Amino acid sequence: MAKQVVTKIKLQCTGGQATPAPPVGTALGPHGVNIGQFVMQFNERTKDMKGTTIPVVITVYSDRSFEFITKTPPASVLLKQQAQVAKGAANPKVDKVGRVTKAQCLEIAKTKFKDMNSSTLEQAAKVIAGTARSMGIEIVD
Repeated sequence: MAKQVVTKIKLQCTGGQATPAPPVGTALGPHGVNIGQFVMQFNERTKDMKGTTIPVVITVYSDRSFEFITKTPPASVLLKQQAQVAKGAANPKVDKVGRVTKAQCLEIAKTKFKDMNSSTLEQAAKVIAGTARSMGIEIVD
């Protein structure tokens, strides 16, 4: 007999550094999931991405077991790493906080492509460039 899905939970955790404290504990606790087991498995799977924000989708079943899928880091996190800035601009039309090249945008698009709804890599790179512009990061050739 197949397991019955109770809920799906979406979280963003720091790779290799998840703890049972909020937001993990408060999201999983009400569903009866073993929080310590999730934290241990998540940290093991993401140990090579320490310090990077990683989205995770947790599927909880009726017998309180779970599975989870890790996604690629958000485009904004990857752009901040490439531009070497701490955060985006408060007013992106006026303030520019950093620069990335078109090649770097294409590289980020390659990383994110499986989690995006773009049909080609060039379209995905344009989406990444739009995210960069909205953060106050300039795109240079």
